Amino acid sequence: MTDRYAVLGHPVEHSRSPFIHAAFARQTGEAIAYDRLPLPLDGFDAGVRAFAASGAKGCNVTVPFKFEAARMAGRLSDRARMAGAVNTLRFDGPDPASWQADNTDGIGLLRDLQHNAGCPVRGLRVLLVGAGGSAAGVLGPLLAAAPAAVVIANRTPAKAAALVATHAALAGAHGVALSARGLGDCGQGFALVINGTASSLAGDAVPVAPDVLAPGALAVDLMYGPAAAGFLRWASGHGARGRDGLGMLVEQAAEAFALWRGVRPDTAPVLAALRAEIGA
Repeated sequence: MTDRYAVLGHPVEHSRSPFIHAAFARQTGEAIAYDRLPLPLDGFDAGVRAFAASGAKGCNVTVPFKFEAARMAGRLSDRARMAGAVNTLRFDGPDPASWQADNTDGIGLLRDLQHNAGCPVRGLRVLLVGAGGSAAGVLGPLLAAAPAAVVIANRTPAKAAALVATHAALAGAHGVALSARGLGDCGQGFALVINGTASSLAGDAVPVAPDVLAPGALAVDLMYGPAAAGFLRWASGHGARGRDGLGMLVEQAAEAFALWRGVRPDTAPVLAALRAEIGA
């Protein structure tokens, strides 16, 4: 029998997750089918319940539903609970109380940075731009990698401060100086800059000044493809190494696949195939 999965969001038409999970399934011999399931902005609750009731085994959750998924699911992993945001659900029955929820974004980002991009995070000064679901998802694993400092910069500083409050104990346990700032006063000279806002997806300008970049910094946009092109041009134009979110996408998908199927796929050939597919 073929088990069904999908990515749920608004929009999802651009998602490369079906390509990735089809490649994982061929590699591991797992019998799955993975689709895109677009939902209206007010339709996540009904849509995800209907998908689970249809016999599906799980789903990925993307913008703007990650916080809503965290409120629905009954069994949250520690990293999902800390983030307050969920990107992976495993349906152990139709009742949301039985659903296993995780957030694989952060561990996906760290694996891409450290294994694919050759960027050890320990001891670095890091700027995380944004305080929404994507930023919340990556913050916990980022702190666990023990950078020297993490500044969360957001258009609404209070939202950044809320993330600092929920992650203060974890930051302290790993010796990380964690703080919240506005976009216009977030500091200078960061070795790693992560854009976790939707600015790239919306085609907006990069929301921080170029002086946030240290010479030779790594600047990562969590978006990929055409959406990330403007950020990557900005980074390279100011002496930084730009990286899109494709590696993170593949690595977080592997973590979700392992939760669903109990087997971890090899990500390197899938990332290479995906970059060839989209010409990135």
